Amino acid sequence: MDDDQQRGSIKLHFGDNLKILRALPDASFDLIYVDPPFNTGRAQTRTSLRTKLDDAGDRVGFKGKRYQTTVLGASSYKDSFGDYLAFLGPRLEEAHRLLKPDGSFFLHLDYREVHYAKVALDQIFGRASFINEIIWAYDYGGRSTRRWSAKHDNILWYAKDPKHYCFNYDQMDRIPYMAPGLVGPEKAARGKTPTDTWWHTIVSPSGKEKTGYPTQKPLGILTRLVKVHSDPGDQVLDFFAGSGSFGEAAAALGRHAVLVDNNREAIRVMKKRLAGYDVRVEKAVRSGSQVSAKNLAAD
Repeated sequence: MDDDQQRGSIKLHFGDNLKILRALPDASFDLIYVDPPFNTGRAQTRTSLRTKLDDAGDRVGFKGKRYQTTVLGASSYKDSFGDYLAFLGPRLEEAHRLLKPDGSFFLHLDYREVHYAKVALDQIFGRASFINEIIWAYDYGGRSTRRWSAKHDNILWYAKDPKHYCFNYDQMDRIPYMAPGLVGPEKAARGKTPTDTWWHTIVSPSGKEKTGYPTQKPLGILTRLVKVHSDPGDQVLDFFAGSGSFGEAAAALGRHAVLVDNNREAIRVMKKRLAGYDVRVEKAVRSGSQVSAKNLAAD
């Protein structure tokens, strides 16, 4: 089987995710992952820059070298909700309805709302369906002088049926032992399986993976979720798709992804990023009006 045959397909929806979710049939998906707005209370903005070595430049880099920067563009979205659970709750209920009987749901948040969301998910899925809280820890960015600097996100895992779900243990990537000398050369060479705390860098501001979209999540995190919690050919869903990281991870591993977002900039970023895959843009529904897939594809 060649690479093209192994790749999955992507359906891309532009519009109100609640309306779109309610139009999808019950038990449609093997895996659902969402990374909704974190309710930070401020606009999330990402500015794309181009830098050029210049002795009179406006920015100082490594070893004191100076660079001149040119702003290429910026993207942003509002991340503030008066009643966050009133916004998120109906979407969580739809996620439960859309999961297959052995499906898993992952909700990616941070410390601001995760405890409220867990109580809501316990009510929707049942407390027995809570399997793990994964901590994604990273070490990048500024440091607070008034509290312990927040350098982790929380990912809640719920299984629709806590006794039957996909967990491909053998598909886990191995990570180095912190003290390899204590486990012997054979184990050290093989590495160990991850725990519920995942150390992984953020998307590098200057790396090839960077799309310029705010709050983009790294492929390494999402690839691990897709490999362990679904199988090739499975149907997967992300209804806060953003830059399309989950869709790329899924399609690259032979899963079929449905991606939803109501931000036109997100759709533009995803179309460019996923151009090498089999992508179909669905008719969009946004705030009661329709946008044709043809017009959206021309953006």
